[in-house]
Amino acid sequence: MSRKNTPTPLLEICVDDVAGLEAAVAGGADRIELCSALGSGGLTPSRGFMSVAARAPIPVYALIRPRAGGFRYSEAEISVMESDIAAAREAGLAGVVIGATTAYGALDPGAIRRLVEAADGLDLTLHRAIDVVSDMDAALDFAIDLGFSRVLTSGGYRHAEEGIDVIARLAERSAGKISIMPGGGVRPENAARFLAIPGITELHASCSRADVGAERLVELGFSAEMLRRTDAEIVRQLKAKISAGMG
Repeated sequence: MSRKNTPTPLLEICVDDVAGLEAAVAGGADRIELCSALGSGGLTPSRGFMSVAARAPIPVYALIRPRAGGFRYSEAEISVMESDIAAAREAGLAGVVIGATTAYGALDPGAIRRLVEAADGLDLTLHRAIDVVSDMDAALDFAIDLGFSRVLTSGGYRHAEEGIDVIARLAERSAGKISIMPGGGVRPENAARFLAIPGITELHASCSRADVGAERLVELGFSAEMLRRTDAEIVRQLKAKISAGMG
């Protein structure tokens, strides 16, 4: 099916330091998901990082995740997240990336509604909390009802390629009401598989490589995932694959 008459899909790059932010912009990213500690799955960036990132020439969304681990949050943690959302707004960021779950394998409606209310005026992405719920269809419907613009998902698997059938089903179910954004192992080599899914208009990736000289740090016990760095050339390659896929 030709996609010549459809808009070029957007490329979102997740970064956790200033060098990564600069590399993503230089490589042609369309949007930034701003984090700290990507080796831990991504955590809320600092206020200082938000302030610097707000000067980027492309939209920046802050991940709001106060700690590593699951997405079930206490009252105190939700209060922290509300304050972090306020910091994102004060910094001038375009949006936030949020999510929360219950102990019963579902999105937490009370917590998410509070976060959505705190984010009034900011654009909203539901993060991969949707990948750990038992009923992804119900979670998608809830996100649509609350006015989220997109859902970041690997289809409930570790890597998005494994969950591609689920991603396709969610994209069909969304019927244009919300964007389904594949993320989790998206690379230049597999981008075409996701772009072939009808309705997919955004991709999420890290476009990272092992840091030069990291071998010794790994030997000393540092996590290899924590020693990866955003690579502008990989961003360019992925952006080129996206553009080529529109021909």
